[in-house]
Amino acid sequence: MTFRSLFRKKNIEQLMGEPHSEDHLYGGLKLERSLTLRDLTALGIAAIIGAGIFSTIGNASAAGGPAVSLLFIFTAIACAFSAMCYAQFASTIPVSGSAYTYAYASFGELVAWIIGWDLLMEYAIGNIAVAISWSDYFTSLLEGVGLHVPAYMTMDFLSAMRGHSEVSAMLASGTPMQDIPARLAAAYEAWATAPVLGPLHLVADLPALLITVLITYLVYRGIKESKQTANLLVLLKLIVILLVIAVGAFYVRPENWSPFAPNGVEGILKGVSAVFFAYIGFDAISTTAEEAKNPQRDLPRSMIYALIICTMLYVTIALVLTGMVSYKELAVGDPLAYVFDRLDLGFMAGIISVSAVIAMAGVLLVFQLGQPRIWMSMSRDGLLPKVFSRIHPKYHTPSFATIVAGFVVAVPALFMNLTEVTDLTSIGTLFAFVLVCAGILILDRDPAHRERAGFKVPYVSGRFLFPLILALVMLAIYLYRYFDLPEATRSAASSWELITASFFDFSGGWEVTQHKLPMIGFMLVCLALVYYTFKYNLSLIPVLGLVTNLYLMTELGITNWARFLIWLLLGLVVYFLYGRKHSRLNQSNA
Repeated sequence: MTFRSLFRKKNIEQLMGEPHSEDHLYGGLKLERSLTLRDLTALGIAAIIGAGIFSTIGNASAAGGPAVSLLFIFTAIACAFSAMCYAQFASTIPVSGSAYTYAYASFGELVAWIIGWDLLMEYAIGNIAVAISWSDYFTSLLEGVGLHVPAYMTMDFLSAMRGHSEVSAMLASGTPMQDIPARLAAAYEAWATAPVLGPLHLVADLPALLITVLITYLVYRGIKESKQTANLLVLLKLIVILLVIAVGAFYVRPENWSPFAPNGVEGILKGVSAVFFAYIGFDAISTTAEEAKNPQRDLPRSMIYALIICTMLYVTIALVLTGMVSYKELAVGDPLAYVFDRLDLGFMAGIISVSAVIAMAGVLLVFQLGQPRIWMSMSRDGLLPKVFSRIHPKYHTPSFATIVAGFVVAVPALFMNLTEVTDLTSIGTLFAFVLVCAGILILDRDPAHRERAGFKVPYVSGRFLFPLILALVMLAIYLYRYFDLPEATRSAASSWELITASFFDFSGGWEVTQHKLPMIGFMLVCLALVYYTFKYNLSLIPVLGLVTNLYLMTELGITNWARFLIWLLLGLVVYFLYGRKHSRLNQSNA
């Protein structure tokens, strides 16, 4: 094994020939091309408008105040840089696989495997979280119309067991039952009332299982059925969101927007994970490249259209919510329904509850559509077993991969609550975005790539602009921290020492230092990018995309970085034990 063999690349001609190669197809079957620009845009909107607009926007608004609308804009700009890079790749290499395929062309096999393995985690954990969230919304909706479902049938096993233990300890210490939070009380009830089989309590989240099975069956049946369902779901939730904006605008009190940023920049950035989680759906569009009628034209447009439409909706909803009630009241799980209940508009709260169920189903549909197509692409290359690239003879979908993706989501959603690791979805997506932006910088140096590109990221020389932008951002951070200091300490020496200490003071030992590692790594990457941007006159937009996404990764905390790195190390073990030996490139070279 040579080091160079780990980074063997596929050229564009090889990648374009993959969907037609008889070496890995069962009977020469291919995916069916039926997606138009409208369908692709609807898939993007279906993926982006989900939990973010119906739940996480509440806690983000409570932390950042009305200024959380600026966070949506900032995150959208960061995503726009990445979306343009995705669009150039999609128009040049209109093949399933998303960032995995693009990395194979730009970085080589090992990096492609890493990003493919990362995407498997991202889609799986994201879908499990969505399925559990859908179950919560659905059971709340049933309760609202008078249909009670036993708690042990709507909660996962681990949450019920932990909640019962915690409540039992609280009761033993003298805490009255009425003082116990509703979430813990529900877990206690689920465990206490569940049927028992020997030592086993039969607690399972059946709604999460049922919606996953239903969506998986729909995706299995064909792309036409999936797109028709997605189009209908998008239409319904857009109608509801526009209704919320139209009705809510009459109840906006401008005084609620003051102060605009009550907790400063730190408060705004507390919501970065939740806000970014809302935007990550646009990359799922690229997994359907082989099912688009005109992928080179429609994929780039649909990504940009979906991002623009959803950003406008998110910003408007954030301003309406924080204008209707004080931002301090929005730290709730269902902020849209809460504000209308608060203003005695119960009929609107009911409509919102129904639309939340619809919206979450749309998110699950798009991600369950994307995940099997990534597995299929990796299987074509030999990095996963060949059966994952099997195409159904009647429905023209990746049949085996779709069924496995359904099991991977349904079983954990039934028994486990993975809310503590959902940030892995954000860090995994950001990592994919970083590699896609970096991939454009690599392939732009190849004339053949730029000639094939139907959409090109606009070239702006970053040689002088990037260092200038970086310097202005650092100055803005310094000035913000300077004016945030007490007036007595604003001498030239003491203010500089206090500001830089937050980055470079390691006296607190490993417990403190470890949390600074992501930011230190980010600074080192920025310095390297300044050098390479000046030396090679790199394009500014991909560089800014790489930097903004990497910065957002630093905001996700050292715990998430540690979990993410453990997952990648596990992936490397799988690659060296199976993928490298079975790689089609390895076999063809041999």
